[in-house]
Amino acid sequence: MSISSIFQNRSRMLDVLEQVLVLTFFAWLVWRLYPERLPSGYRFPILLLISEGLAVIFLLIRRRPEHISANLGDWALAFAGSVVVLLVGKGGEPASSVAGTMLMLVGFIVHVGAKLSLRRSFGLVAADRGVKRRGLYAFVRHPMYAGYILTHIGYLLVAPSWWNLAVYCVAWPLLIARIFAEERVLGANPQYQDYAASARYRLVPGVF
Repeated sequence: MSISSIFQNRSRMLDVLEQVLVLTFFAWLVWRLYPERLPSGYRFPILLLISEGLAVIFLLIRRRPEHISANLGDWALAFAGSVVVLLVGKGGEPASSVAGTMLMLVGFIVHVGAKLSLRRSFGLVAADRGVKRRGLYAFVRHPMYAGYILTHIGYLLVAPSWWNLAVYCVAWPLLIARIFAEERVLGANPQYQDYAASARYRLVPGVF
């Protein structure tokens, strides 16, 4: 067996492993947030299930990666970052229901729009599944994460608590670390280097 075949087989196995882990994670999420378990009017988890359900669909139909990270740290970042945000609770009295709801909806539209832009290139673990330049990716390199952060800030306004703030204070550094892990893997692709030169910012134009 050639060296290239060995690497292709390893990438294929890691790709399948990620799919199995994400399906298990999504099943656990559905069990936790099944509507019959929720208080009346508690809509945020429904949006979360729709968003993550879309992610699972893209995960199952996605193309095979040119390269997927075998670094255990990258895998830990991907799954820790995905699981930690689900530890938020109902919180206390809203600080601003209108502003919070608007931020959540805008964030939801942004990160779902980013997933629709990625389609078959979607994944959790840092990998090279081709370079996307269109849609929201024409403005920043990681619009999905920008959408998540907007949603998180909105949820803090709708359901403020020290616990929820602590959860997001853990989640956001993990998210930033995932960005750098993904760019480390993608940086070996000349097409991504060209894309990064045209889309200069990662999350917020003019800031970062």
